[in-house]
Amino acid sequence: MLSHARLAVWGDPIEHSLSPRLHAAAYRALGLDWDYGRQRVDVPGFDAALAALDSSWRGLSLTMPLKGVAHAAARARDRAAELTGAVNTLLLTADGPRGFNTDVGGIAADLQALGLAGLDRARIVGAGATATSALVGLASLGVRRVEVTARRREAIAALEGLGERLGVKVVPLSFGAPSDEVPLTFATLPGGARLAEPDAEALAAGGGVLYDVVYGHWPTVLASAWQRRGERAIPGIGMLVRQALLQVRVFVREDVEAPLDREDAVLAAMQAAVTGD
Repeated sequence: MLSHARLAVWGDPIEHSLSPRLHAAAYRALGLDWDYGRQRVDVPGFDAALAALDSSWRGLSLTMPLKGVAHAAARARDRAAELTGAVNTLLLTADGPRGFNTDVGGIAADLQALGLAGLDRARIVGAGATATSALVGLASLGVRRVEVTARRREAIAALEGLGERLGVKVVPLSFGAPSDEVPLTFATLPGGARLAEPDAEALAAGGGVLYDVVYGHWPTVLASAWQRRGERAIPGIGMLVRQALLQVRVFVREDVEAPLDREDAVLAAMQAAVTGD
């Protein structure tokens, strides 16, 4: 194992990222003297910034808006990255960057930890990149029917095609349209997204448990609608931690499926770093 390595999270904006805190806690728990920083990088500057890295660099975490250009830069990709067209993790090797999408595994692992695996149907709110990872994550847990609620019908078309590949029936819905009851609603809207209260209330009615990927702007409009009804609303901090744990696997083991030594202790350290528990 490398005695020293450099890593960072890139994105634009990047100041809000909790990744340095999460990764620093993981490498301390593993006894590794690795440096993990952050850098503001936009799409036009991505290729030049990547080319400027020397052999001391082990890997990168990528946040918005870089997941697409990171996918294009990767010489090889895991299945989750291929399915979603998004890479949030680059392992820098002598043969070129290897790309991974750990959001998918992070979603699935957190839903399992919360007792929300084994469902046959669910709803996704939103149709962007996170919705794509959510669909793949839900499919991996056995969900076979997913309603997707979005403002633009055409935005759901790509998810319908992906659903066909995954064996999942994707049902497109607009906000306010009649919908079936579901045991889980997975919200992928950005924290600052505007959503009319009547639409939020309609989604909360028969929406089961709410899992909202937002964690910094809590409660969201959707979470408030769920809470008014006395229903369970869960922020996405667990997804953030668990996808970061999978990134640590990639950087340390070079394999997203290979558990770390004392992984439970590493996970606990990462959780404490962002929750204070």
